[in-house]
Amino acid sequence: MYQEMFKLIGKQIKGKKVLEVATGTGLIAKNCAEYADTMCATDFSDGMLNKAMSGNIPENLTFARQDACNLTYEDNTYDVVIISNALHIMPNPDKALQEIRRVLKPDGILIAPTFTHGKMKKQQQLLSKAMGLIGFKFKGWTKETYINFIEKSGWKITFTKQIAGWFPLTYVECN
Repeated sequence: MYQEMFKLIGKQIKGKKVLEVATGTGLIAKNCAEYADTMCATDFSDGMLNKAMSGNIPENLTFARQDACNLTYEDNTYDVVIISNALHIMPNPDKALQEIRRVLKPDGILIAPTFTHGKMKKQQQLLSKAMGLIGFKFKGWTKETYINFIEKSGWKITFTKQIAGWFPLTYVECN
């Protein structure tokens, strides 16, 4: 699932200035930075940033502590902004999407893949419940309700793909 997502992202960020919001462990940044001209991966959590900054780091990849709802970057700075598997845990995902719009160039691309937990098989439902018990919070989006959320936030979906995995991943590109 991740390899397919990395390929999709790689096609969109080739030679571009990229921001990743809520990088977490840096998995996407580390696996996709090679395609970008430059990439900055951000997270609100110092602990996550420390994990992300460990291991092999591509030369064109930097890290910064940022609040997704209050980014310190200038308007119209980035060609592509990626936010993956984070909107469902944010208290104000609409504000994060507004900030992304602000720092994204007018012809820029938002890439927003997320796990969609709404319609799952029994085994997936049990795993999701177990993850909830240890602190993971999910909005319970299906592919359709997630896409609807993105569109209601003012984004035009240009491409979407459902990628199979332990949990379905809804990959979305917007402008």
